Amino acid sequence: MDLTGGPALARTPRPDTVPHPRPTPPPSQAPAPDTRRGTRPGQGPGPAPGTRTEPDATPRTESETESETDPDTTVRTAVRAETEPGSTDGGVKAGVDPIGTGASPGAGVRARPRTRTGGEAGARPGAGSGAEAEPPAVPRPVVTELRLSAYGGRRGATYPLGPVTLFTGPSGSGKSTVLGAYEALARLGAGDPLAEVFPDPAAHVPESARPDSQGRRGFRIGCTVDGPAGPVRLDLAVQAEPELRIVGERLTRHGRTLLTTALRDPGRSTVQAAWLTAGTTPVTRAPLPDDLLGTALLPLRVAGATEGQREVLAAAEQTVVGLRSLFPCGPVPDRMRAPVLPGEGRLLRDCGNLAEVLHRTHNACPRRHQRFAAVAGAGCAGPVTGVGVQRLPDGTVRALLARGTRPATPLGRLGDGELRYLALALTLLTGPGVLAMDRIAEVPDAMQCLTLLTDDLDRGLDARQTAALLALTTAIAADGHIRLVGSAGAEAAAQARRTEGVTVVDLTP
Repeated sequence: MDLTGGPALARTPRPDTVPHPRPTPPPSQAPAPDTRRGTRPGQGPGPAPGTRTEPDATPRTESETESETDPDTTVRTAVRAETEPGSTDGGVKAGVDPIGTGASPGAGVRARPRTRTGGEAGARPGAGSGAEAEPPAVPRPVVTELRLSAYGGRRGATYPLGPVTLFTGPSGSGKSTVLGAYEALARLGAGDPLAEVFPDPAAHVPESARPDSQGRRGFRIGCTVDGPAGPVRLDLAVQAEPELRIVGERLTRHGRTLLTTALRDPGRSTVQAAWLTAGTTPVTRAPLPDDLLGTALLPLRVAGATEGQREVLAAAEQTVVGLRSLFPCGPVPDRMRAPVLPGEGRLLRDCGNLAEVLHRTHNACPRRHQRFAAVAGAGCAGPVTGVGVQRLPDGTVRALLARGTRPATPLGRLGDGELRYLALALTLLTGPGVLAMDRIAEVPDAMQCLTLLTDDLDRGLDARQTAALLALTTAIAADGHIRLVGSAGAEAAAQARRTEGVTVVDLTP
């Protein structure tokens, strides 16, 4: 029995390092010339087909985006863009003209949006003019607030999210609803179509929502993503009946509206979008598909040639990075017991390939594997001196706990609580490269913050395992690379309240 990997499991080791972030130029530095083909320095590639710009240079201070529905329905959104102090441009005002007959959104709009890592355009608000100070570290984009304005059983609900946040409450209080809304926003930010994110949209419409004269009902959700561009708010209105579509979207930064979309012609599968330009033409208008998140499409549509466009890009890309850096994790012990075939070694959502991932980390990430072996003893009964991997005659692999002088224990013989503890601990100790998630390859890992989303964190865990897992979570979250948002029962919530660094949110039915 091989507990150390042995020659049969040997792979070419790869460095267990994190790439260094690229240096970010100070805000005062002028932007680099645009060297893309077909452009000159200071000019973008021009608007896409079907895009038109507003010739009026009058500052806009108010805007309203509606879905042409009754005020009592949940798919109506009102947008008011406040002018920043000292600013001469209040943001974007959505026009009242119907969608034109220009070209429909071009091919490739379903591609994963590209992202950038540059800082915001211009100085941050509140920057002083005194002696030059040491620049602070650039914060990683993270979701710091979740809003369920009208979603399921929640109305007008706002939930702040810290490095470790646990929702608790009795059955039916909406814990899974809150986590589901977060995952839905993350999938939309990754470019998934609306129908795939909400296969049963009517289930998310509040029961008290009454249809308008045309039988339309819907729901509204939103979030705030903090990062280099400061807090950026995203609000979304979705029509669920009779046809699923996005009818309103708003992106704001410091009270300034950067993007609005509105449904103007129900007969078309597009919404009218308007985003800030702040150049000779202050606003750009164009149709966008009504089944994709407009914010995720902006990096594909905005040239970044003006200060306003760069502000829009910085806010949109920060929002996309913050949303996409999410990994939903729900370990299923029954799927973790059987041996598995070696593969690429990326941990699945149900952690059913735990042995395969341990096979990879044992050979390619020895430091992480050693740390995991040290943590395993805190959540498993009996002595644990290491975690090994054994290759079986049929080519599959299984993981085992080394017991010192005692025989090793296959993971398949462990209890449900022990398996869930090991799976969650391994998830916390690994990065995006070891998880089966849509990685943001354009952004270095050192400039991303992974958020783990897990429902029923303490399911099957005893008090000792829960305490050990909370201690591990807060210790790792303190480094700023990983956050956790989940739900827990009453006993685990009581332990979490006594654990420094954990935010507990109480929900009521």
